[in-house]
Amino acid sequence: MLSLVRHRRPAWINVTKPVGIRFMSVRPAEKDVFKSVSARKKVTIQRLRALAAENIPITVLTAYDYPTGLRSERNDIDICLVGDSLAQVALGYDSTTRLTLEEIIHHCKAVSRAAKTPMLVADMPFGTFHSGLDETVRNAVRLVRDGCVEAVKVEGGLEVVPTVERLTSLGIPVMGHVGLTPQRHTALSGFRVQGRDASPGVAILRSAQALQDAGAFSIVIEAVPHLLAGYITQKLDIPTIGIGAGSQTSGQVLVHDDALGVWSGHKAKFVRRFAEIGVISNEGVAAYARAVRAREFPSEAESYAMNAGQWEEFERLTAPDSSSGP
Repeated sequence: MLSLVRHRRPAWINVTKPVGIRFMSVRPAEKDVFKSVSARKKVTIQRLRALAAENIPITVLTAYDYPTGLRSERNDIDICLVGDSLAQVALGYDSTTRLTLEEIIHHCKAVSRAAKTPMLVADMPFGTFHSGLDETVRNAVRLVRDGCVEAVKVEGGLEVVPTVERLTSLGIPVMGHVGLTPQRHTALSGFRVQGRDASPGVAILRSAQALQDAGAFSIVIEAVPHLLAGYITQKLDIPTIGIGAGSQTSGQVLVHDDALGVWSGHKAKFVRRFAEIGVISNEGVAAYARAVRAREFPSEAESYAMNAGQWEEFERLTAPDSSSGP
């Protein structure tokens, strides 16, 4: 329990002398950690519905740790998604299906310490909602209780409707995910656009409607033709979040590393890079290495000084013939 007892200041503390603050490494100043660009209110499900009703696009960005969560907190991001994409971009796995519950909980905790204003949602990793409803509930509860998230996201169509019904009946908000579902990329023969033909398009629509009826508060629509995504959005009463689904959904989501250009190489058709962090970071590391090799870093200004008299005394004490040395 927090104690409110005031302790007397020791006499040796001189309160009139200003005390300089020194940091051993760069870190956010505590008073500035949660300072957003504007005084935003906490984003809730009700707020998301209001944005959709007013035709104001909902902004969603993934996050994996404290710094990436802080970027969403300090900017105009409505939903911060701890996506299972962290398996590849943060942990180096070859597939999102490798991610474990313990791993995503660890990352959710870190993001939750920064992202206080956006709604915090976490993917349920592959295998955490496939072994029966009771096991699914236990895993979802752990994400909410231990991971400090406010909602979970479940990939799938009609087959996950009972899961969504069970979780929402227990008060756990669920975001659905239809179209391309990356956790099933092998069964889908890779990362391919879904719903290009009429019958598969109808199936995606029916899945979205069923997930809404099951209690989902929002649905991600991934990699489907923009006409289909717009039609589904019109037919639903809950917000839709598009990724590779055109501009007519209620909002958009991108993977943090895709949006900020952390990685070079292949870029999906639907990705736009709004920065080139990877290029800048590599240039910075290369410059650091060169400066160290050339002994240009650290400079005198980046080093700590010692009183000349004290250094002379140090040399005297450590001289080979010093009788009073250590």
